[in-house]
Amino acid sequence: MSARRTRERAERGPSLVGEEWTVDVGPVAHGGHCVARHEGQVVFVRHTLPGERVVARVTEGRVGDSFVRADAVEILEAAPGRVEAPCPYAGPGLCGGCDFQHASLDTQRALKGAVVREQFARIAGLDVEVDVRPVPGDTDGLRWRTRVEFAVDDAGRAGLRPHRSRDILPVDTCLIATQGVLDSGVLDTEWPDVESVDVIDAAHPDEPVLVPLPTPEGSDGSGGLVGELVRDGDWEGEYVVAARGFWQVHPGAASTFLSRVVALLGVRPGDRVVDLYAGSGLFAMRLGELVAPGGFVLGVEGDRRAVDNGTHNTEHLDNVEWRANRVDRELRSLVGQGVTADLAVLDPPRTGAGKDVMALLASLGPRRVVYVACDPAALARDVKAATAHGYSLASLEAWDAFPMTQHVECIAVLEPADRD
Repeated sequence: MSARRTRERAERGPSLVGEEWTVDVGPVAHGGHCVARHEGQVVFVRHTLPGERVVARVTEGRVGDSFVRADAVEILEAAPGRVEAPCPYAGPGLCGGCDFQHASLDTQRALKGAVVREQFARIAGLDVEVDVRPVPGDTDGLRWRTRVEFAVDDAGRAGLRPHRSRDILPVDTCLIATQGVLDSGVLDTEWPDVESVDVIDAAHPDEPVLVPLPTPEGSDGSGGLVGELVRDGDWEGEYVVAARGFWQVHPGAASTFLSRVVALLGVRPGDRVVDLYAGSGLFAMRLGELVAPGGFVLGVEGDRRAVDNGTHNTEHLDNVEWRANRVDRELRSLVGQGVTADLAVLDPPRTGAGKDVMALLASLGPRRVVYVACDPAALARDVKAATAHGYSLASLEAWDAFPMTQHVECIAVLEPADRD
C-alpha cells in the first residue's frame, strides 16, 4: 500500500467495521439498502425495510466518512412487509445476488417504485407517479434468471459472491436461477483452473450452454450463439444472440418490452426510425415490418459482434440498415448530414446515454422517443438533459424484470414539449 493511501486512511479516522448500533430505519435508497442515522452518521443498511428498528453491524466505513455501510443483523421491530427469505444463502455476509428476499413481492415493488420516484425528483426535478408491474414468466419472483455467472474458488467449487466482496460462497442452489441453469450440473462439477462459469439457459439449444472463463485459447469469448423467441401479440420472431452478449435474462422480459415499445412508439407505415444501442435487433426486427411499406429502420450499435447478429436477424428485411459505431459518433454524423427521424428507441447500458447523445437525438427531431432503461438514476439524468433540448417526459412505466433484487426496468416516453 502506498504511503499516500496510508496517510489518507489515517486522516479519515479509525475503522468502524464491526461496530453494532441500534438504529431506526428510514426510506429506501438506490442501491438495495435503506437509510438510517446513528448519532448524526448516515448509515446505508442492507437486509432491512423502512420503518424497522434493527441492530446494524458496520461492514464498511471510518470515523469522519460521509456515510458508512452496514447489515441489519437483528430485527428488533419488523415492518409489515417483512417475510422469511426463501433462500438459505440470503442474509448478512452471505450471497450478495439478491437484495430484497426478506420482503414480500408487493413490498419489493413498492420499494422499487419509491426509488424511481426519488431519483426523478432529486435528479430531474420531476414528480412522477409509477407502479412497478410484474413481468410474466417467473414463479413468485423465483426461477427467472436464465443466465448466471458462478465464481469458482481455489478448490474448484462453483459459488456466488457476498455483497461488495471478492470472496466466494460455495452454494448448492440458486433460487432465482431457472431450473435449466441448475440442471446443467454447474454446481455439482469441479472446475479446476477456472475463474468462473457462465451458464446460459436460452430457448435454443435445448441444453444450457456452459462457458468456463477465461475461455480457452482461440475462442472469441462469446460462448457461441443461442436463439431466443420473442412475441408481440400474435407476431412471433426468433433471433440469435451471443451467449455472453447482452440480452434480457428474465424469460418474459424481451416480449414484454418489445410489445410496450411498439405500442408506445405508435409506429406508422412510412416512418423513419432510429434504434440506438440496438443490440442484436430485438426491436429492429419487429419495427422493420411495421414501418413497411416506405419506412426505414437504422440500427446503431457499438458491438461489432452484436451488429453481425442483428444483420442476420433482419436479413429478410430490406428496409433495415445497421451501423457498427459508437452511438454519439453516428448521431453526430447523421445530424451533420441533415438527417431527420420520425421515431427513436434507445436501450443504453446502465450508465445511460449521456448529455451529448440526448442533445444529438433531439436534433433529429423525432415526434416520439421511447427510452428503455435499467437504471432509474441514469434515466432521470437523461430525461433532464432532454428537457434542455425541447423534449418532455410524456409517460413512465416500471417493470419488475429482476425480482428479489434492487434492479428495476423503466420505459419512458419523450415528446416535443411544444407538441399539441
